Amino acid sequence: MNWGKSIVLTFVVFAGFIGSMVFWMTRQRVDLVRDDYYQDEIKYQQHIDRVANTARLAAPVSMTYEATRQEVAFTLAAAVKKGEVTFYRPADRRLDVHQTLMAGPAGARAVSTARLASGFWKVQISWSDGEHEYYAEKELVL
Repeated sequence: MNWGKSIVLTFVVFAGFIGSMVFWMTRQRVDLVRDDYYQDEIKYQQHIDRVANTARLAAPVSMTYEATRQEVAFTLAAAVKKGEVTFYRPADRRLDVHQTLMAGPAGARAVSTARLASGFWKVQISWSDGEHEYYAEKELVL
């Protein structure tokens, strides 16, 4: 083997590597965090107000994961008129789960995690007491 053949072989291997990387990268799914991110950005002031309302509560929102019962328990400081818990999966939005919180007094709520895949989740809790809206976000690894 001489220098000419070695240089050509090196270029062919490099071109094959680049071609396979381009092929592999075009086959990967890339999710936006939200499809409606522009409209959501316009409503961001409401989100800031919800977070500020939550910060003013006497007791912060606490979340505990109970692996044996496969559920997440929340302790909310304000009574719930309406609310929602979103299990947000940053890696794949098709796995996101939304659950409605039942109305009731302040205190503990439990949400099942039995149908969630293992891995990293962001748990987003939003609720209203009829007068104010609240929002809290916690991280969870199953």
